[in-house]
Amino acid sequence: MGSPVETIYILENPEKDIIKFATATQLRYEDTIKEVFGVACVNDLPMMIQFNKSFQESLCRKNGIIEKNITLHHIFRVATKDELLLLREQLQSDHADSIPCPFDTVIQLQDGIFQWDDSISSYVHVKN
Repeated sequence: MGSPVETIYILENPEKDIIKFATATQLRYEDTIKEVFGVACVNDLPMMIQFNKSFQESLCRKNGIIEKNITLHHIFRVATKDELLLLREQLQSDHADSIPCPFDTVIQLQDGIFQWDDSISSYVHVKN
């Protein structure tokens, strides 16, 4: 049996103007959460949302919401295909020719399973 498909997450910290994509493996074994949010783990994010006033204000401004409507989903969620296009744009500015595959060749997004296509330097939805 093959290895499980890696899920891609998007982490957004509007206070520090950081948007980062990460795999489930990176979230487990690297300091990605600390790098983006300054806290040790995902379990600390609800407390950060609740008690960090400047973070709350930045979330409200960015999302056009009021404080009581802030959820974890505003800063941490499984990425969508449209959101992954942001990463593609960043990579295009760094690489003149073709974009290297940024994650595993097969990934899971909110929109389903996607496979890397070298010919177009992009992930393509895998039909069932």
